Amino acid sequence: MKYANLGHTGLKVSRICLGCMSYGTPSWRPWVLDEAASQPFFQRAVEAGINFFDTANMYSLGVSEEVTGRALRKYARMEEVVLATKVYFPMTEGPNMGGLSRKNVVQACEASLKRLGVETIDLYQIHRMDPETPLEETLAALDQLVRQGKVRYLGASSSAAWRFAKALSLSERNGWARFVSMQNHYNLVYREEEREMMPLCEAEGIGVIPWSPLARGLLAGTRKSLDDKQATARAGSDAFASALYDNPHDWDVVEAVKKVAAARGNTPAEVSLAWLHSKPAVVAPIIGATKLEHLESAIRSVDVTLGADEVKALEAPYQPHAVRGM
Repeated sequence: MKYANLGHTGLKVSRICLGCMSYGTPSWRPWVLDEAASQPFFQRAVEAGINFFDTANMYSLGVSEEVTGRALRKYARMEEVVLATKVYFPMTEGPNMGGLSRKNVVQACEASLKRLGVETIDLYQIHRMDPETPLEETLAALDQLVRQGKVRYLGASSSAAWRFAKALSLSERNGWARFVSMQNHYNLVYREEEREMMPLCEAEGIGVIPWSPLARGLLAGTRKSLDDKQATARAGSDAFASALYDNPHDWDVVEAVKKVAAARGNTPAEVSLAWLHSKPAVVAPIIGATKLEHLESAIRSVDVTLGADEVKALEAPYQPHAVRGM
């Protein structure tokens, strides 16, 4: 495994992050693995040198955090692990159980600490921006958690670049802990982040940890067409994926990936992830795995280096998209 600093911090993370949305309870989503079925993925990830794990309080409504925390305490050395979780989406239908108010940010963090079974969260991320809460209130609450020792680093996910830039500026002006990472929607099929967010992150020393790096499996090469919902259990029940990837030109990108992969003897997933690894601001794509081969392929991708002509061939079919994932 290879490692890199998370943005302009001294924090070392593996070039692959294991996303833990897939581990929790299938009663939340039918494709989610239960705790027993999840264990081999954590064990193999640790054996391979992965030290970066990402979950969120809303994944399986807290069960993912519980499963992740128990597995890491079992298989890993916690002082070497970088454990990330997120806050924003509501945990219940009651008031103050979602959003980024000071109340929810603080109480959600304390609840996540208990579920994860740790005293400090390494990377605490806002899952989305909250238009109903003043940004200053959210940033001050996050800074409070850092000063209290409940959180080590702060990150954000899927935001308009101008709003993220405003957050960075507010933190600097007020002497608050600053966001060090951006978890955004970025892959070969969806590259709108290259217009503003990626240049911003590169200029400001923000580590990028893309979600859906394989476009919900589209870039893994297992589907026969854009509309193929039978290739995986998730493909048949993930309505969000259909909302993200419905442009007919998306399939042209998939075909380009398959062609490059076949020519060099790699899998489409390895080539797609290698393309992300080649981007200067990208630190660690977040991989969701429900089959061990998914994880093995991601691990192999770290050692794949693409040539300039291959990158050009992969990027050529791209067509502009409406903003998706925010």
